[in-house]
Amino acid sequence: MANNTTEQKTENPTRAAKTRKEAKQQKQAGVGERDGNWVTRGILSIGIRILIVVVLLAIAVIAGAMIGYGVIGDGNPFGVFKPETWEHVFDLMNGK
Repeated sequence: MANNTTEQKTENPTRAAKTRKEAKQQKQAGVGERDGNWVTRGILSIGIRILIVVVLLAIAVIAGAMIGYGVIGDGNPFGVFKPETWEHVFDLMNGK
């Protein structure tokens, strides 16, 4: 029973550190660090998320304007896209 399997240590550098000292040694040795590509992937991921939010926001604004003008205002929902409609709205806002 001299060979205790629970106490065997492997020389696998990717194993998780069990103590702070081992973690510090692994950090200093550079074991487990990622390469610089993760920064690029992170920026790309954030850019895609921002783009998706902006597109969804634009869709919500357009749909809201169409519902407001067409359903609530008893007009043609596609009348929102006419410049005359917006000129009339801005004239009302400016008191003309």
